[in-house]
Amino acid sequence: MARQLFLGAVAYDPKTVTLWEGFRAWLAEAGLDFDYALFSNYERQAEALLSGEVNVAWNSPLAWVRCRRLAAARGRQAHALVMRDTDQDLASIVIVRSDSDVRSIDALRGRTIATGAVDSPQATLLPLYHLHKAGLTASQDFQVRRFDLGVGKHGDHIGGEGEAAKALMKGEVDAACIMDGTRLMLAREGVLREGDIRVIAQTDLYDHCNMTALELSPELEKFRDQLFQMSYEDPRVRPLLDLEGLKVWKEGRTQGYAALEAAVDLARFYDAHGAVTASEYRP
Repeated sequence: MARQLFLGAVAYDPKTVTLWEGFRAWLAEAGLDFDYALFSNYERQAEALLSGEVNVAWNSPLAWVRCRRLAAARGRQAHALVMRDTDQDLASIVIVRSDSDVRSIDALRGRTIATGAVDSPQATLLPLYHLHKAGLTASQDFQVRRFDLGVGKHGDHIGGEGEAAKALMKGEVDAACIMDGTRLMLAREGVLREGDIRVIAQTDLYDHCNMTALELSPELEKFRDQLFQMSYEDPRVRPLLDLEGLKVWKEGRTQGYAALEAAVDLARFYDAHGAVTASEYRP
């Protein structure tokens, strides 16, 4: 007898209710008994996946790192089932104002750099790791001004990134860390106008969210197959894909998380067993 598939997702925006209600109705038409639970933060969601409270978790990249480590510490394996086309091959950038005298990474020594929230992979952890690889260590070679908006949501919004960009344009900081895709969004909003900024550093490419599971049950395999069958040309499906920001679901992959694993270790965010060790993190 088929079991119900129970998914966990983080309520980072009111649209998440509309989104997953839509998915539930669409999956029911395909014969899949599906339901979902919304969590206030990714740490609680990761723990729910490990305890079996949910069967699959729609994880941020940072939550993937934690789930992988929690599972490995228990002799289990986390699987990245699927991800969006928009989750692959992303980059973060360090920007300065176009009138700044900062023209290289090394020129950031002694300066102040704005970042997103403490738990943002794209606007804090990954760019600070990139600067560290280039020879500059936060709080030692430069100061960090962090914008802790939506802590616990792992940067699933542009709140902190947006405030970092605004601080840069006001001249309150010397540089800011944002995701490259966020630059386009902030340009549309008039925060970062064309010609106002210069990019002085870009991270290596990385991957973002994935559907994480610990067991590949028949229900999960059907769920994955149904996601692959979603077509952007289907008028019933397109609104759901638009809400979730994708055109097509892709096979999950894990090689795009290596830099984030290293960034997590550098920041002492989680330990090797997945315990939260970041002293300033209160989701």
